[in-house]
Amino acid sequence: MEKTPKSMRLQIGIFGRTNVGKSSFLNMVTGQDVSITSPVPGTTTDVVEKTMEFHGLGPVVFLDTAGVNDDSQLGQLRLEKAQKIIHRSDMILLVVEPNIWSEFEERIIKAAQEQKTPVMAVINKTDILSPTLHFVEQLKGKTVDFLSCSSIKKENRESYIAQLEKMLMGANPKAVTAEPHLIQDLVKAKGLALLVTPIDIEAPKGRLKMLQVQAIRELLDHDKMALTVKETEYMQALMKLEKFPDLVVCDSPVVGMIADKTPKSVPCTTFSILMARYKGDLLEQVKGVAAIDRLGDGDKVLIAEACSHHAIDEDIGRVKIPNAIKQRTGKDIQFNISPGRDYPGDVADYKLIIHCGACMLTRKEMLLRIAQARAAGVAITNYGVCLAFLQGVLARTLSPFEDMLAAYFNEIATGEINYHECVLS
Repeated sequence: MEKTPKSMRLQIGIFGRTNVGKSSFLNMVTGQDVSITSPVPGTTTDVVEKTMEFHGLGPVVFLDTAGVNDDSQLGQLRLEKAQKIIHRSDMILLVVEPNIWSEFEERIIKAAQEQKTPVMAVINKTDILSPTLHFVEQLKGKTVDFLSCSSIKKENRESYIAQLEKMLMGANPKAVTAEPHLIQDLVKAKGLALLVTPIDIEAPKGRLKMLQVQAIRELLDHDKMALTVKETEYMQALMKLEKFPDLVVCDSPVVGMIADKTPKSVPCTTFSILMARYKGDLLEQVKGVAAIDRLGDGDKVLIAEACSHHAIDEDIGRVKIPNAIKQRTGKDIQFNISPGRDYPGDVADYKLIIHCGACMLTRKEMLLRIAQARAAGVAITNYGVCLAFLQGVLARTLSPFEDMLAAYFNEIATGEINYHECVLS
């Protein structure tokens, strides 16, 4: 649990006006001095993240935000930061002082409602003042539940933790508990997935990429088998098997070669396409790839990277994809890079967004980015979908997903995707 990536943890945002005791509350919950506390308003200036294990909820990450109830330029920047954390949060803890409810609290409630994110109140500083019955009734009408506590009463910590766990479990959204599958539903009981995992320059030294490890673990957790080979040993591995695997999965850069060598009867896809389904809306990203053939001179394309990394000479998002699109279209296209969580607030200027696998984002964050693109009328696709399309094997890599394949051929029928690209290898 300690090694669970943050993107796979339940994200709990902690919000509140300056000096209501958000950081003290987080320190009390974790039993550590995670956040700096001070009677000076505005001590917390950026988001503080703390991971921990919660009984009944599993691995979680708390996001302690800065108070934003001031009209300064810094206050506006904090507000913008807080709004991004609302997008990221699966649940929200709104820390308040007894009997005080302001425009700020209303703003958080409204923003959370727009995202359909459950809000629970934490009435802090009850050692100074007790909440009135009227205030409690007011909270009941605005939040899912509430907890009364005093962050400085360390002797009551266990009781507070028990109440908090019960409150969080009661508000746990189905979208979090009903987590989508990455790969195991594509492999029959006791079946075998053959995973082709090139050891390229971007792979962590001495380790596989996180997505590859996640696929192996999910298969093992469901009593299914995984055979992992490099692309250079792929054909040798196939020949040694008594029967073909249920599924072949490979990295996007070698998908053309693997799709060509994989028997027609064996479903074949890529790790990035699996992630597009796991973290977002694969159908939307399959439809979005058609925009490549509609790009013209001067059009802008956003390359969205969920993580910040040192770009290499053959970087997939910054080099390989732009070069392949330019070669395919012959157009003078402008490519902009959006690294990490520095995602544009307005994407309307772009004709296409090409997003990475989003392994560092939560599913909620990725779905919001897709919804943002849809609302702006901008096509959005995924690295893996894009590379399969550019190599002429997208239909082949959609073979494990009957509904996606049907939708893909429907796009062909309506002329949205060039027919020559759809022919199965």
